[in-house]
Amino acid sequence: MGSVGSVPRLVVAAPASGSGKTTVATGLMAAWSARGMAVSPHKVGPDYIDPGYHALATGRVGRNLDAYLCGAELVAPLFAHGARGCDIAVVEGVMGLFDGASGEGELASTAQVAKLLRAPVVLVVDASAQARSVAALVHGFVSFDPEVRVGGVILNKVASDRHEAVLREALEATGVPVLGVLRRRAVVETPSRHLGLVPVAERAADAVAAVDAMGAMVAEGCDLAGLVALASSAGPLVGAAWDADEALVSSPPPPLPFPSLGAAPPDPPVGPGGPRPQTPDGLERAVVALAGGAAFSFSYAEHAELLTAAGAEVVTFDPLRDEELPEGTAGLVIGGGFPEVYAAELSANERLRKAVAALAERGAPVAAECAGLLYLCRELDGMPMCGVLDASARMSERLTLGYRDAVAVSDGVLAVAGTRMRGHEFHRTVVEPGAGASPAWGVRVPERRVEGFVEGGVHASYLHTHWASAPGVARRFVERCRTS
Repeated sequence: MGSVGSVPRLVVAAPASGSGKTTVATGLMAAWSARGMAVSPHKVGPDYIDPGYHALATGRVGRNLDAYLCGAELVAPLFAHGARGCDIAVVEGVMGLFDGASGEGELASTAQVAKLLRAPVVLVVDASAQARSVAALVHGFVSFDPEVRVGGVILNKVASDRHEAVLREALEATGVPVLGVLRRRAVVETPSRHLGLVPVAERAADAVAAVDAMGAMVAEGCDLAGLVALASSAGPLVGAAWDADEALVSSPPPPLPFPSLGAAPPDPPVGPGGPRPQTPDGLERAVVALAGGAAFSFSYAEHAELLTAAGAEVVTFDPLRDEELPEGTAGLVIGGGFPEVYAAELSANERLRKAVAALAERGAPVAAECAGLLYLCRELDGMPMCGVLDASARMSERLTLGYRDAVAVSDGVLAVAGTRMRGHEFHRTVVEPGAGASPAWGVRVPERRVEGFVEGGVHASYLHTHWASAPGVARRFVERCRTS
């Protein structure tokens, strides 16, 4: 386990969404990477899409820092885990600098993460409709919370040299240096749809070109040396980097189930053939298939790391291309993504759909979140899916979005009833019915309800969770893989 240490780092924030954080953060990552620096990419909040662009820019896994999902105490350790061996780290914020979980004060805000990391903030301001007023805006953000250090401003969407001169003159009175000026350029615009930016996995060459353009624009318009100096002024952090193996060792055993639900069922006996072969480190390696590709691109890197630490051999497959599950699959994890965009292609891959159904039928552990839930339904927008769940899914005009406090309602392959976790919902689809006879979760916000399905070895739900907050989830899942 390594120390959190003092990796140079800065947080890219903005007064509001749409100001250009992703362009600037990704551009900085690409520009510094092109100059031979090892850059660690991070994203505040539960977003899966921006980290894909970050990974493309840096060649490293994009990682999330979410104080709501994981707890404030894990922000610095998870940051250090991702930043091991790097020269500099860039943390892209979420929404406006001080916006966080609704009704929870600063919780899960970019400001909170900046304070937890003792990192300076560079504020990206959309100056397209501002002149002298930019000084009042920046002054307000600088003075709102004295514990948040705004160390520089990058002006985005500046119209002309004259416009730039007016903005710079106005900002002199704030004492905050201008570390970059960017003009509006269509080449760096990234396409969006119903849930935000189109993921990297779906854009291929276009995404590479966009990231290259962001890097070139930022290198041309920003003071890279000044930004490195700002990042180097971050305060030292004390503590240890997060480690999947140690997280599993230190995680508490699962809580007792609710008395009204009875005791948790015993683990099933080892099947024919006895235990699987052991690796040199003494663990029985159970093959866990992890869905990936364009339709299922949403997954936190720590999930695979925890599964591996728990004794799994994690093998990624693409439901759009692969007609069979990986050889020896003992368990299946299907995360989030956009199956609604690829419903026809997923439906056409009948061999894989049948293989998934057969795996679930024999009681193997299957963990499905959001997109995975849709894939396990009978149908999605009228097209046949795996048929594991007696439910149908369809697109909806209503966006369901927000953090959730949840408690496991039923004993399943991820948790016993009574286990509390925090999650996040983000979808424009509806599943009917919304819960099975044994629901997965009970949630309180925005209304009290149960949702999801626990059937045999299947745990399917709309809720995205971050397993670093409850490593025992991975341990329980792999144990069930070994005995199913």
